Amino acid sequence: MERALEFVGNHPFLFGILAVLAVLFFTIENKRSGRKISPNTLGMMVNSQNAQLIDIRDKKKFASGYIQGSRNIPFSELKDRISEIRAIEQPVIIICDMGVQAGAAVQMIGKENVYRLEGGIGGWQSAGMPLVGLKDAKPKGKAKPSLHK
Repeated sequence: MERALEFVGNHPFLFGILAVLAVLFFTIENKRSGRKISPNTLGMMVNSQNAQLIDIRDKKKFASGYIQGSRNIPFSELKDRISEIRAIEQPVIIICDMGVQAGAAVQMIGKENVYRLEGGIGGWQSAGMPLVGLKDAKPKGKAKPSLHK
């Protein structure tokens, strides 16, 4: 540790360049991956600005649980439907599993009012927000046996 501090003291110019490059990297990376919004902000945008939710997970994952009001456009179909998304005038929020793939989708769409959900579905659930979908449906067939007679 002492040698690292000595190096920084002896080479302030190199350390300054490293700091500038780190700041530039994180700034560019943040712009490249799209503007993030929190789960709480998503609810406010839907209510106040009628934001449109697009879930880019595959159909099977979407069916297992999704944010109410979202529609499914799998990432594999996104290129074919870009013009449809660009035509939406309201803010658009892209949703994926963890927020990473949504960043690529936001960049691909290339429109000013397109955002990605920070943390994706995982972040949504971590914030205590509910999902809707097939898992909420009651099972068909036999009813569960009751312990009470």
